[in-house]
Formats: sequence, structure tokens, C-alpha cells
Amino acid sequence: MKTAMQLMLEDLEFRYKVLSDAQMLQACAAIEGTIEYAKSLTIKEKEQIIDAHLNGQSDHHFSLESRTLEAEQHYDKTYNQKK
Repeated sequence: MKTAMQLMLEDLEFRYKVLSDAQMLQACAAIEGTIEYAKSLTIKEKEQIIDAHLNGQSDHHFSLESRTLEAEQHYDKTYNQKK
């Protein structure tokens, strides 16, 4: 499964490759900034997903560190699958 931002980033990178292959350098330059912005937003999106996972946990008997590690593992298992 991929997040919405991961899908958008993948699409932008594909469009960049197509434009690059066609040697449309001005269009490539325009997309480069958008790709970098999308990458930064995927980091923010990951933080939001982890926070949502933490907020949804009902068992607060475990430490914040262990719950955060579990939330990060959930994100990686769900959204960071190898392509």
C-alpha cells in the first residue's frame, strides 16, 4: 500500500523521466522543485501517520518510546514496502 503523497511523488518522478527523455529541459526544471516539495511532504505525512497510530493506541501501560517504535514499525510495514 502507498500513501497519497507517495503515489503523487511516484507520478511526478515518472513525468520527469518522460520529459527528460524527450529533452524538454524547461519542463524538467519546473517539475524538479515540485518533486523536492513532495519529498518533504512525505516526511510530514509519515509523522502524521505515526502520531495518529500513537493517538489510537488504547494501552498506555507501555513507554512512549516502545509505542513510538511500534508506530514506526507499523508505518514501515504498511507504507515502505520495496517496489
